[in-house]
Formats: sequence, structure tokens, C-alpha cells
Amino acid sequence: MRQYPIGIQDFARIITGNMVYVDKTELVYQLANYEGVYFLSRPRRFGKSLLVSTLKYYFEGRRDLFKGLRMEQLEHDWAAYPVFEIDFNGKDYMTEDALMATLENSVASWESIYGKSPFATELGDRFIYVLHQAHVKTGRRCVVLIDEYDKPMLDVMDTGLKVTVDGQERALEERNRNTLRAFYSTFKAADADLRFVFLTGVTKFAQVSVFSGFNNAQDLSMVPMYDTICGISQSELDAHFHDSIENLARQNGMDYEEAAQLLKETYDGYHFSRVMTDMYNPFSLLNAFKFSEISDYWFSTGTPSYLLRLLAHSHEDLSQIVGREYKPAEFVDYRATVEAPVPMIYQSGYLTIKGYDRRRDRYKLDFPNKEVGNGFLTLEASRYFNDRQGRTGSWAEEAAFALEDGKLDQFHDMLVDFVASIPYHVRVDSTKRSYEREFHTVVFLLTRLIASQRTIVYDEKPSSEGIADMVIETPCYVYVFEFKLDRPAAEALSQIEERGYAAPYAHDFRKVYRIGCTFSSETGRIVDWMIG
Repeated sequence: MRQYPIGIQDFARIITGNMVYVDKTELVYQLANYEGVYFLSRPRRFGKSLLVSTLKYYFEGRRDLFKGLRMEQLEHDWAAYPVFEIDFNGKDYMTEDALMATLENSVASWESIYGKSPFATELGDRFIYVLHQAHVKTGRRCVVLIDEYDKPMLDVMDTGLKVTVDGQERALEERNRNTLRAFYSTFKAADADLRFVFLTGVTKFAQVSVFSGFNNAQDLSMVPMYDTICGISQSELDAHFHDSIENLARQNGMDYEEAAQLLKETYDGYHFSRVMTDMYNPFSLLNAFKFSEISDYWFSTGTPSYLLRLLAHSHEDLSQIVGREYKPAEFVDYRATVEAPVPMIYQSGYLTIKGYDRRRDRYKLDFPNKEVGNGFLTLEASRYFNDRQGRTGSWAEEAAFALEDGKLDQFHDMLVDFVASIPYHVRVDSTKRSYEREFHTVVFLLTRLIASQRTIVYDEKPSSEGIADMVIETPCYVYVFEFKLDRPAAEALSQIEERGYAAPYAHDFRKVYRIGCTFSSETGRIVDWMIG
């Protein structure tokens, strides 16, 4: 039985170790046979490092490793190019000299192979010399592969760390960015010696500064042709993992279809272009097969510290971020800030494309799947509610049971108690807008956490005459909510009736409840509640 290559990013080790490998070499061949500079963004643990490793062995001419793969049928020359690889993974760049040490070690190792310039002293100039010498000595232009190019910047982003440069105090974030910009600018001078340059990363947040060092860098992150170059598609899952799904089903008392559907709901749902090709998270999927258990493997490995720092300072209403439409510039190219965190959330894999309006060129963004959605919401709720004991998750579970059982009074009491326990320090300021934002965030977090396989939550569900604030569907009950800030619950209830929010359920066999709920900006509590 072949092993699952969990955490193994070396292509040669996977192939020679007879491990499971989903053949991506046709796409690798297509990519590698274009000259130029290319960038690919994908979430962490999505196979970027394995892709870089595959490119490395291909450009080194390692034909033996590609036996039986699509590459063997496509490539006939198997020329060996000089390959220069920089891997920023596995290092901490929160100290003053960490980045420079990584670059210095890389260049020094290449100089030991191709020679050291007798004149150049600057790191970039030394690298230019090495690239030219490699070209001259081998007769072939060079290949440069850079994995996680943005990690030295993400590690220190928004940390406030300072360093002293030429007697002046500067932000370490600026220092690392300038160091990388200077190093990458050498590629313009070395253009004649370069055959192919490829960078991976999570974000494009620093594109305007760092990427200026490259000539015509092309971003492949949303190009439909490369949708499936990282991750596992539905067709690949069906072709390579039928026995794995059968085993998972058998170990958990399910039939094959049930197991396949649960995998899809939990780990599928990533889309990287307007074509909307479904992609599974490979890390979570392989772990589920290895341990025969559906669990939050990707999310449990930890949320990146840079994203936690950004969210901690963000003033954005989370309920206004998820499930809405964006212009491409709002989440692809624009640098994330505390006022606009969407690019970082999207590029880190916590939001993905869920729809595309071609006429308006608008993308709908939402959580890719249950693992990411539940994990992110629990994380955000714990941070927002200052919940170190994890009571938010248990509260949501009990609240869902109360709704499934039709115990609306119990749900009301639970909601009132929980909202009353929220510390006042979560408020950003004392303005009306702040209270409105707090109110919407509280409702959004709690109701989204209630959602499950049996409990479906709709935020702002449209009807023929308006949009209900929230609708919760359970197997036996439907709850139509309208929320008000400092207005009577009776007014909310009247709005439900006048605008027909419950009309879509007029012939539903389930019992329908209409609920008006009032939140006080003065006390931060639920002060009025009516059921119709």
C-alpha cells in the first residue's frame, strides 16, 4: 500500500518512495516551456513547494524521476539547466540579520560552484556575476526558483519591530522589503542570462514594490489554465483515491457516497479563477485518508500570525466581508490594510471565489468549505469575545440543538445571556456606527457558528419584496429574523409581515417562526424580543 506524502515536499522523495502522487507534470511542462518571470499565489499547505521541487528536477534533466508520468511523453530533449533555488520556508525573519543571512548563504553556495567575482561586493552584483558565469560555463541560460517569496515580509508585517540602519531607527518590515527589492532588481540586469524565473507565495500585498525588480512578471494565480496545478480536483480525487474513500467510509460506518459527500463539504470548494474549477485542500484530504477521520487538519496547523495581527487591528465588519461581490482590484492586487483586510484573507485561503458575474466583472467571495468556515469563525469569535476557554463553540452547538428541537425560548435565553457576557472592550469607540458594527458582527458570528449539516443559516435572504436579516432552516422548523438597533421588536415583526419575508415558506411542512429582536446601543444587550 502506497503512503500518503503528508508534509513531504520533495518530488524525488515521493517518486522514489512509491508514495501517492497526483500527476501534475503536463501542467508543469506547459508552464516550464514558456520563458519569462512567473508568480503563483496559493494558500499555505496547498502544494506550492512540491510544485517548485518538480520544476527543479525537470530543469535539471532528471528524466528518471518522470518515468510513467505525462512529462515522459511530452519531453524529448531533457536538457539540464543551471538551477538556482531559494526557499524562504522554515526560517524566522523577525530578527535584523535573518533575511540577509539567508540570501548571503545562498549566493555564497553558488559562488563555490561557479566562481566569485573579483570586483563585486554587493549581494545583488555577486548574484548577477554567478548567473552570467553559470550561463557561460553550461551554455544554457539559468532557472531561478523562489519558494514563499513573501515570508520575510509577512513575518514582520504590522509587528512594529524596529532596527537601526546607519544610526537611524527604521521598521523591520521596511528593511526586509527594501532588502528583497534590491536583491530582486538584479534580475533586470541579468535578463540575458535567465531562461525561467518562478516565484510562489501566499499574497501579492507587496507587489508594487518587490515585483518592480522583475521585467514583465506574469501572475498566474487566477489564470484558468493553471487552476489545478496545486491541490486536488474532483476528477483527480475520483481517479486516484477511490480505495481511500472506500476505506474512510468503512471505518466510519458510512457508504461510499456519504463519505465522498462529507469530504466535498469539508475540504472542497476552492476556486482560483472565473472558471470555478473545484479544488480540494490536499493537506486535509490526505490526512483524512491516513487517519480515516474527518477533522480540521489544515486549520488546526495554525492561522498565520500576520493574519491574526491584521484582524486584531481591523475595523471592518466581518458580516460585510463574507458572501459579497468584489471587483478584482479589491482582492487581487490591492494591499491589505486594517481598513481593507479582504486581500489578505482571500490570498491566505480563508475566502475563495464562489461566483463570477462576467458582465459586471464581479467576483463573489465566501468561505471555501466547512473546515475553513467553521475554523475561521470560531477563531474570530474567540478573539472577538475574548473567549479563551472555547465556550463559544459549545454555546453554538447547544444553540443549534435548541433550534432543531423547536425550543425557541431556550434559544432566546441563551442568546441574551451570551450577548450580555460580551466584554465592552471589544467596541472600537463609542459612536453609533461602532455599536451598529458590533451588533452585526455579534449576530453574524453566532448564527454562522450555529450552521451545520442539519441547520442552514441564510444571511440577508431575499424574498419578492425585500431581504430578511437572517433565516435559519432546520429539519422541522424555520426561523425568520429581523434585527433592530434601538427600535422596538414589534417594528421588526411588522416588517417581516409587510415585506413577505416568510412568504417563501407558506406551503412548507415545517413550522415557521417570525422573530423580531432589538439590540441596545446603550447597554450592548438584547432588550426586546417578539415572536409571531
